[in-house]
Amino acid sequence: MTRLTTRTLSSLPAAVRRPAYDRATLAPGIVHLGLGAFARAHLCEYTEDALELDFGAWGVTGASLQRPDQRDRLKPQDGLYTLLKRAPAGPELRIIGCVGEVLVAPENPAALIARLAAPETRIVSLTVTEKGYCHDPATGRLKADHPDIVHDLANPLAPRSAVGIIVAGLKARRTAGLGPFTALSCDNLPHNGGVLRGLVRDFAALSDDALSQWIDANGAFPATMVDRIVPATTEADIAEVSRLIGVEDAAPVIGEPFRQWAIQDVFAAGRPAWDRVGAQMVTEVAPFEFMKLRMLNGAHSSLAYLGYLAGHETVAEASGNAVLARFLQGLWAEIIPTVPAPQGVVLADYAEALLTRFRNPAIRHRTWQIAMDGSQKLPQRLLGTIRERLKAGAPIDHLALGVAAWMRYVSGTDETGAAIDLRDPLAAEFATRAKAAGRNAAALSQALLGIEAIFGSDLPREERFTRPVERHLAALFEKGAKATAASLN
Repeated sequence: MTRLTTRTLSSLPAAVRRPAYDRATLAPGIVHLGLGAFARAHLCEYTEDALELDFGAWGVTGASLQRPDQRDRLKPQDGLYTLLKRAPAGPELRIIGCVGEVLVAPENPAALIARLAAPETRIVSLTVTEKGYCHDPATGRLKADHPDIVHDLANPLAPRSAVGIIVAGLKARRTAGLGPFTALSCDNLPHNGGVLRGLVRDFAALSDDALSQWIDANGAFPATMVDRIVPATTEADIAEVSRLIGVEDAAPVIGEPFRQWAIQDVFAAGRPAWDRVGAQMVTEVAPFEFMKLRMLNGAHSSLAYLGYLAGHETVAEASGNAVLARFLQGLWAEIIPTVPAPQGVVLADYAEALLTRFRNPAIRHRTWQIAMDGSQKLPQRLLGTIRERLKAGAPIDHLALGVAAWMRYVSGTDETGAAIDLRDPLAAEFATRAKAAGRNAAALSQALLGIEAIFGSDLPREERFTRPVERHLAALFEKGAKATAASLN
């Protein structure tokens, strides 16, 4: 089959939306670190919309920080790829054209630094997941002993961490007499703009205090809240998209129709007209990100662990189960009192909309995918809510079941006895502790609660937390996920 390229665009079916601007004149203005599926279905579509409405020098240069896969898929396609939006009424197809090139940092770090230092680069955005920030999630501070940070301090011209790359680019700009670019985090972590600013400043100060002060005085690090369900693309998705558009696309992305982006409107050198295509430019992002973190992400993680254990491959299947849907309603009832509503938002309506989105049968968002990296996600998604509920003397039964389901998941086998492909930076430590504890809920919960990087020093001493977690974990081993969740209703 012929490949999707600039030359084959004209042969696509009329129903496929394609770039409505001259790609040949598109100049780069954004460098995106970590050009994965989410960025290509979210930031890139907003940018595509902005280019069609108000064309400017806002092409996107992608940068892969580890592997060349993305470059190898997109380069033969001239950077073009399909965004397939799965709606209950049927698929919507659009070709995204704003990506001009993809660099691979390990292959040529100098080329990436040069692109960051180029005068035309005005925004450096990133989606590298929580673990890509090389920080302590509990404090938000840089982990100076992180292997990537140690490497980057010793090899400043060949950095491999996102923080090291950003600092190298800012240093090159300062040396050249240029102003800084805007560093725009699009990752799901609390106060992402402030966290990124602190990490970049701290990293720079470890080798060049003057650079750190220049960044702090002149840099722009807007906070953001991003939202769109973007499942991992499967081989079946690739085959379906290629069939629908009539040419081969090796790099499609799949997303739900819903999207949201709240951005603190603080930029060092301009931005695309994102505000005119649906992004919410606000002075304070925190209420939006806080609402999403606790209500969407907290529910997603809890449902992912329970759903996976119960044999549900996708979020739609899990949330379509009546018992697990009731669990979600109970979970949101515990979460909502801890969430200040952003202006114009009714939290009960937001929860109802979330359940509708979760149940979209056209979206195959795998529970296994959401369950990844739980050690990095739990502190933000569930444990902060639990601490507030305990302080208020409020019940935490549903929240505690979310934590217990995570413990049952990281024990390494599902309810049929099959091994779980556990993806987490602490996977080896989990395996060691789980092997020693076996199916003894008291021993396993105590062993996992002892990981201070996740639970801190306070929660393991709080019996109002440890007792329900242990009780739920025992029930998960004895009765399974659905029966345990049903016992709460």
